[in-house]
Amino acid sequence: MRLVRCAKAQGRSVATVESCTAGALACLLADAEGASDVFHGGFVVYTKAAKSAAVGVPPELIEEHTAVSREVALAMARGALERLPADVVVAVTGVAGPDPDEDGNPVGLVHIAAVSRNGGERHVERRFGQRAKEEVLQETIGESLNLLLELVAA
Repeated sequence: MRLVRCAKAQGRSVATVESCTAGALACLLADAEGASDVFHGGFVVYTKAAKSAAVGVPPELIEEHTAVSREVALAMARGALERLPADVVVAVTGVAGPDPDEDGNPVGLVHIAAVSRNGGERHVERRFGQRAKEEVLQETIGESLNLLLELVAA
């Protein structure tokens, strides 16, 4: 996997914090050849309570912006960066479907954020629309890998 090779070449390590992807991104990274050299692991924080308890997202931030927002994705990534020795962390929060979430966020809305110890930050919002859950998840994983790669290479 290109990301793992690049991280190894740069001497950098990565981690994940996932909501809608429920650990699929971490599994993909862990399965890549050479992953043990660069992948620290990750958090699966599927609920609002888990986002707060595991990676320190303030409940009031979730209440103000909903769990599927730029602000929460960045807070998830920053919280994981504080808790793990990784150089770069990517966070994913979204609604994969089949129904909108309890806050009315539509199926296909995803926020992905990546942060690095050297101060780099990236965020993307994607509206994949009313696609099959598997398609939303595959697109989200691809976007997450791209953000990680951007910050690892920076």
